[in-house]
Amino acid sequence: MTLGGVRLGSRSPEDPLPETIRPKSDFLTVLAERGFLHQCSDLAGLDSKAQSGDLVGYIGFDCTAPSLHVGSLIQIMMLRWLQKTGGKPVALLGGGTTRVGDPSGKDESRKLLSEETIAANKAGIQRTFAKFLRFGAGKTDAIMPDNSEWLLGLRYIDFLREVGRHFSVNRMLTMDSVKLRLDRDQELSFLEFNYMCLQAYDFVELHKRYGVGLQMGGSDQWGNIVTGIDLGRRMGTAQLYGLTSPLLATASGAKMGKTAQGAVWLDADMLSSYDYWQYWRNVEDADVGRFLKLFTELPLAEIARLEALRSSEINEAKKTLATEATALLHGRAAAQQAAETARRTFEEGALAETLPSVNVPRRELAAGIGALAAFVRAGLVGSTGEARRQIKGGGLKVNDATLDDERATLTEANLVEGFIKLSLGKKRHVLLKPEG
Repeated sequence: MTLGGVRLGSRSPEDPLPETIRPKSDFLTVLAERGFLHQCSDLAGLDSKAQSGDLVGYIGFDCTAPSLHVGSLIQIMMLRWLQKTGGKPVALLGGGTTRVGDPSGKDESRKLLSEETIAANKAGIQRTFAKFLRFGAGKTDAIMPDNSEWLLGLRYIDFLREVGRHFSVNRMLTMDSVKLRLDRDQELSFLEFNYMCLQAYDFVELHKRYGVGLQMGGSDQWGNIVTGIDLGRRMGTAQLYGLTSPLLATASGAKMGKTAQGAVWLDADMLSSYDYWQYWRNVEDADVGRFLKLFTELPLAEIARLEALRSSEINEAKKTLATEATALLHGRAAAQQAAETARRTFEEGALAETLPSVNVPRRELAAGIGALAAFVRAGLVGSTGEARRQIKGGGLKVNDATLDDERATLTEANLVEGFIKLSLGKKRHVLLKPEG
């Protein structure tokens, strides 16, 4: 892809063919230059709509977990750029569709969640979006509706007659979200089979209520998105557009948002700003330039300079990526504190008090805490079994000394400057702090 030009799908959602176009709108220019674009139902038409200043676009987020993780960040950034270039972003919460479960990319049915769990997850997701988007009643202010507002009140027979008659089962069976499950001989419930119908209906309803004309998502959502465009056409809705981003993986092929320690959550209560900073600091060299474009707002010229760094200098680019990405989510002060903590810990060898910490009752420490249990409590390993495996490989340290005895006990005698420093490898550290 050349700067300012992008090869994408054709204007026909049913038959995406490549075409080259040079976007004129600020919105699509930014997305093209930074690597967000993968497929579009009608790039020329969408470009014209974006230039008009009346573009309202949405992305849906089901409430399947108490927080979004880094895997959703590319979609969040697309909504942010839409707002920054004069469009109106709509972050749709799937309070209704979460009760069904999106089969896209899944080998088995999602676990059905209770209403209480969905409500709690919804609240966590709302907190994250407040960091990235400006909400309000203005023309370009973001809104966050919940599709339960219209889906839970649907009358089944009326929905089948008025909406369901526009869907072709033959075509639905060719969609990747369905076809891949069937090809693998994995059961697809009738409940899940309805998901694309509900998502398509969301698009039509959002256009009716809020003037939404664009749906965005990852490339695994292409089939669902174009189904919504087609439903809108059949139900007499004005022209709708669809746009997808590439499904993101690291240079080595690992899935974004997942690490050996678990998901990289966007909620500070589930992952500290320091650990979030460390995630970006430790990305592969080959990913630095791409991630700077996608997950920061640095000017492209500065990104090009950082991307050109080689050998040990690439670490400076990684630190910039970590600080800028962390600042967007946790604020500039937290990002700079995380950077300083890392500098003191790794460059000066100091025991930084701003490292992630876990409080332990002083009476427990006086009696002695098993080292394996301490590492589990600190969240550095998932189980004592994993801790034993790490010990065999020399992966665990206490106060920078390798732990080689799985029966070791930590007591007040291990306190250094009032803490006990637990480390997993060279990158992850947690302080045990006595209290009480």
